[in-house]
Amino acid sequence: MAGHSGSRRVIYAALAGNLAIAVTKFAAAAFTGSSAMLSEGVHSLVDTGNGTLLLYGMHRAARPPDQTHPLGHGRELYFWSFIVALLVFALGSGVSFYEGIIHIMAPEPVVNARVNYIVLGLSFLFEGSSWLVALREFRQQKGRQGWFEAVQSSKDPSVYTVLFEDSAALLGLVVAFAGILSAQLLERPELDGVGSLGIAIILGATAIFLARESKGLLLGEPASPEVQKKVLAIVQQDPAVQRANGILSVHVGPEEIVAGLSIEFEDHLTAPEIEACVERLEARLKKEMPQISRLFVKPQATGTWERRRKAMAEASEES
Repeated sequence: MAGHSGSRRVIYAALAGNLAIAVTKFAAAAFTGSSAMLSEGVHSLVDTGNGTLLLYGMHRAARPPDQTHPLGHGRELYFWSFIVALLVFALGSGVSFYEGIIHIMAPEPVVNARVNYIVLGLSFLFEGSSWLVALREFRQQKGRQGWFEAVQSSKDPSVYTVLFEDSAALLGLVVAFAGILSAQLLERPELDGVGSLGIAIILGATAIFLARESKGLLLGEPASPEVQKKVLAIVQQDPAVQRANGILSVHVGPEEIVAGLSIEFEDHLTAPEIEACVERLEARLKKEMPQISRLFVKPQATGTWERRRKAMAEASEES
């Protein structure tokens, strides 16, 4: 899993910042009585736990295939990414919403608001540093794709999960600052609770988006069109192949793809010659496209492949 070194660097940066910020925010909330600051402390604590879960998922996903998981454990990362999204929603958004309602119904003035402003400023600095690390890594991965297009096509949720969490954290800090400042200037302490509700909305929207992307990865997403075209081009070059009909693929990890090939071989080939061709294809794909972790080859007439491909396309349109 050497390809995850960049992802780990992003998560470590986020962990270091979130843990220090969480402790500072909770201390400030206890000292000043700010609801928005308490919500921000919960937010940072949840983010710290989420980073730990992502690292755990990456560790579990790196295990080799075994008898109970013959295709490997790559989807462990997708599972824990989904759990992270649920935690952001249930703990981050839920607790912030609860705190907001409580402080709107029974508002208490914030004392020593200057402490909150100092903590929010330092938090913005630390969160911004972590956000920049995640942003640089994600920009390197996305290439020329648009931002949301890159997220939707990405098969590695670790980087964009941290990026979206940090983005939500920065927005939450702005909302917390606005809530505390307006409560102080207008002498309406319930606005501090409104700030907590704003943080809850931000976290809830982030969690829903992350859960949606993780769900797609858990259900199984195909390799990119570029990868599929390259595989078919390599297969078509073999002299024993009359036509590479198509490919069915699924990501079982960020850099692990299971591929099933439909190939029409030359009619004059014997069974041993077809076996030799399959071995050549496996060796070449392993060398040029190591992300193809498992390869299955089905000898199949082109007409049969086209009929089944058409049936799958019609089923997709109906659903």
